Amino acid sequence: MPDPAISSSSQPSHLTRCGWFWAWAAVGAAGAAGLISLGPIALVPAIVAAAAMARSPNSARSLFGLIAGAGLLSLFVAYVQRDGPGTTCWHTATASGCDQHLDPIPWLVAGVLLIVGAVIGQTHHPD
Repeated sequence: MPDPAISSSSQPSHLTRCGWFWAWAAVGAAGAAGLISLGPIALVPAIVAAAAMARSPNSARSLFGLIAGAGLLSLFVAYVQRDGPGTTCWHTATASGCDQHLDPIPWLVAGVLLIVGAVIGQTHHPD
């Protein structure tokens, strides 16, 4: 039962919290991409966006989105590497080649754990 002493205007709505969560997830994905492969091209904008978003008092309640963003990037890597591990070759009418692929399972497991952990943390976070 909600506490009558706390006005509903002091609590952000569920939609607002979800919006902040996904905004932080975008920053988390960009930051993780910057740390893993893209370097300053992705890391600097992620830091600038995080600094701007941190100015809002309501945004701090959805920081678990950062973890979810890193998980989304891990799921993307798992999807791109889905033909791995090892070498896969392809042929078309005009070209052929071979590609090296990583094992997608560790990326998949890491992504799922990060996203599930972020959602659990977000839903059990005290307001």
